[in-house]
Amino acid sequence: MEKTKAITGKNNATENDFQKVANRVSFITIMGNVVLSVVKLLAGIAAHSNAMISDAIHSASDVFSTFVVMIGIKLAAKKPDKEHPYGHERLECVAAIILAIVLFITGIGIGMDALKNILRGNYSDLQVPGILALIAAIVSIVSKEGMYWYTRYYAKKIDSSALMADAWHHRSDAFSSIGALIGIGGARLGFPIMDSIASLVIFVFIVKAAFDIFKDAMDKMVDHSCDEDTEKQIYECVMNNGNVLGIDLLQTRIFGNKIYVDVEIQADASCTLQEAHNIAEAVHDDIEQNFPKVKHIMVHVNPAK
Repeated sequence: MEKTKAITGKNNATENDFQKVANRVSFITIMGNVVLSVVKLLAGIAAHSNAMISDAIHSASDVFSTFVVMIGIKLAAKKPDKEHPYGHERLECVAAIILAIVLFITGIGIGMDALKNILRGNYSDLQVPGILALIAAIVSIVSKEGMYWYTRYYAKKIDSSALMADAWHHRSDAFSSIGALIGIGGARLGFPIMDSIASLVIFVFIVKAAFDIFKDAMDKMVDHSCDEDTEKQIYECVMNNGNVLGIDLLQTRIFGNKIYVDVEIQADASCTLQEAHNIAEAVHDDIEQNFPKVKHIMVHVNPAK
C-alpha cells in the first residue's frame, strides 16, 4: 500500500507582525483604562457612589487582564522547538482562561458587596450619589465601547482569541457602566438602593462575560473540530483535484487559533510512489493557499478501491 505525507503549512503573515499589532492595541487600551479607572474611582468616592467605585474596580481589572493578554500572545508567538514541535499557540488560550478567572473573581467581589447592602433592609442611611458619578458613568460608557470596537477590529484582523477576549472585557465594562448610570440616576431620583442594585447588575454582566471567554478558550484547548461549513469547504477543495478519486477520512482540530487538518485521499492504485507523492503535495498546497488559518496538513494516500 503506497502512502505519502505532506508537511506543515506556512502562514500568510508572520507571527512578529501579529505580536506588534497586539502589543500596540494593548498598550493603547492599558493607558485608557488607567486614566478611566482613576477618574471613576475619584468620582465614585467624591460622589458617594458604590456602583461607580465597583465600576472603577472593573476597569482596573482590565489593566491586569490586558497585561495577561500581552504575555499570552508573546508566548504563543514563540517558534516551535524540540519540546514543543507543534508550536505554542495554546498559551494564548491559557491567557484567555486566566482572564476569565480574573473577571469572575472581580464580579463575585462586586456582587457580594452589593448583596450585603440590599439585604440589610434599612436604606435610609445610604448616601445619594452626586452628579459627578453620573457624568463619570457616561464618559465610561463612551470610552469603553470605543475600546471594544477598536480591540475587536484588530482581534479579527490578526485572529487572536486572547485579544478578542480582551475586547469583550471592554464591552462588559461598558455594560456595567450602563448599569451604574441607571443605578446612580435612580438613587438621585429618590431610590438610594438603586445604586446597590446597579452593582448587582454589573456582577451579572461580568460573570456572563467570564463564562463566555472561558468556554471559548476551553473549546480551543481540547482539540475541538472546525465548524461544518469550514470542513465542507476543505472537502470541496480537496475534491477539486482531478487526481483525487475520493476521501476516506477528513478530520480537523483547532489548536489555539490555528487549524490542523488530517485527510486520507484515494488515488489510482497503479500510481507510482512519486505520482502519489505529487498528488498529496498538490492537495496540501491547495488547502494551504485557500485556508490561511490552517497551520499543519497531513495528507495520506490510499489506493482507490
